[in-house]
Amino acid sequence: MKAVVLFSGGLDSMLALKLIQAQGIEAIPVRIATPFLKHEEVEWVKPIEVSLGEEYLELVKRPKHGYGKHLNPCIDCRIEMYRVAKRIMEERGAEFVVTGEVLDQRPMSQNYQALKLMEREAGLEGLILRPLSAKVLEPTIVERKGLVKREMLYGIRGRSRRVQLELAKKFGLTEFKSPSGGCLLTDPSFSRRLKALMRHKPDFGIGDVELLKVGRHFMFEGWLVVGRNERENSRIEELAGEGDTLLSVEGYPGPTALLKGEGLELAARIVARYSDAPRGVLVTVSVKGRGRLTVIPMEDEELRKFMVL
Repeated sequence: MKAVVLFSGGLDSMLALKLIQAQGIEAIPVRIATPFLKHEEVEWVKPIEVSLGEEYLELVKRPKHGYGKHLNPCIDCRIEMYRVAKRIMEERGAEFVVTGEVLDQRPMSQNYQALKLMEREAGLEGLILRPLSAKVLEPTIVERKGLVKREMLYGIRGRSRRVQLELAKKFGLTEFKSPSGGCLLTDPSFSRRLKALMRHKPDFGIGDVELLKVGRHFMFEGWLVVGRNERENSRIEELAGEGDTLLSVEGYPGPTALLKGEGLELAARIVARYSDAPRGVLVTVSVKGRGRLTVIPMEDEELRKFMVL
C-alpha cells in the first residue's frame, strides 16, 4: 500500500512520514514550492518536487476563502496543495494522502470546519490522514477498512509542541526548524510590500515577487527597488528585465537600484540619498543605457512619502 505525504521539511511533516512508514506503508513524499514559500532541506528525504508559479499568483490575488491575518490565503493554498497530492496519488497508484496538520494548531486552516472544507473542495473527502491528530478526527476510509492501524496514531490538538518533541526523540530526529513555517505571506513587512504592489501593479508576476524579497521599496509613478548591500545589489541586477532601468551613483559608494516605470529624476534623487555623497550637493547618477543625471539627494521628509514600510 502506498500513500502520498505532503512534506514541508518541518517537524510535523517529518513525524507524519515516520508514523506512516512505521506501519509498513510505502510513503511518497511530495514537496510543493510556491513563490512565497521556502521549504527546509532534509537529507534523509528525497521528495517529488512540485513548483506552483504564475497560476499560484492568481490564487493570492483573489482567494476564494479570503486572507488570514496578513496576505496569507491559507485555505485556498492548502486546497491547491491537496489537489496536487491527489493528482500524484492517482498517477502513482496510492490509496490516500498524509499530512502533518494538527487540529487547532493554526486558527484559519487547521480548525475542524476548515479541514473538512479543504478535503471536500479538493475531492479528497475521507482520504486525508493526519497521523498526529487522527484520534481527535473522524476515521478516514483507510482506517475504517483496517488498512491503517488507528491505535498507532495520535490525538494531538492545539499549539503545544510537547508530544511532537517526545515523538522526535523516539524517532531520533534531532534537527528541525520551528513550526512557524517559511511563508512570506504571513510576514507583516512582506505583506505590506505586496499590498502596495497589488495596488500599484495588479497584474504583477513572478519576477515582481522576487524583487519584493530584496531591498528598500518606493512607489510613485514608478516602482523603485534600492539595494541595501552587495548581495542585494547583485540580485537586483539579476532581476532587471527588458524595459527596467538600473541606477547607481558615480564617485561615491552606494546602492544599485532598479526602476520599473516612470519617475527617473525622482528615482535618481532617492538613489543619491542612499549613497555616501554629502547631503545638499549635486550628485551624478548613472542610468544604465541612458546616460547620466545630476541631482541633489532627496531629504528624508520627502523620502518618507514614497517609502513602502
